[in-house]
Amino acid sequence: MTEKEKMISGEPYNPNDKELVRVRLNARRLMREIESIPMDKERQRKHFFKELFAETGKNFYIENRFTCDYGFNIYWGENSYANFDCIILDAAPVYIGKNVMMAPGVKLLTATHPLEFEARNSGIEYAKPIRIGDNVWIGGGVIVNPGVTIGNNSVIGSGSVVVKDIPENVVAVGNPCRVLKKIDN
Repeated sequence: MTEKEKMISGEPYNPNDKELVRVRLNARRLMREIESIPMDKERQRKHFFKELFAETGKNFYIENRFTCDYGFNIYWGENSYANFDCIILDAAPVYIGKNVMMAPGVKLLTATHPLEFEARNSGIEYAKPIRIGDNVWIGGGVIVNPGVTIGNNSVIGSGSVVVKDIPENVVAVGNPCRVLKKIDN
């Protein structure tokens, strides 16, 4: 397997692999292009996001400043929105459903490191996918950790650190994030 294939499949990989470095540099180039386009030139901005991401809906909006590692692992749903300063470390796939709203400063982090210091110091990483369901609202400053799924129609309160799966139709908050109540639909 290539290092890219290992990364996507959740196996330990070397992030300094030449192909992975090349793809990260290309993502940074595309993000610079997006940043340079005036916000009222939405069609131009969408063109570059469509080139950066694996998949997008027809209608979506992402405020500046947006940051990601690779881009090719991001699947952005129809009518989904990210406010200022969204960061997605997409070493593993990140699936964002339809009608998702992300407040400023949301971080979706798939990359992680070995617990044993010898392995961690070697530079080896691994990653776990993140899945955000449809109609999810993620509050400001939320951090979603590797391997987490947030169910459809749920709300994650501002400042939460989501370390485990959140079921659908709930309000969850805190560090670590916990379900507060069920949402009646």
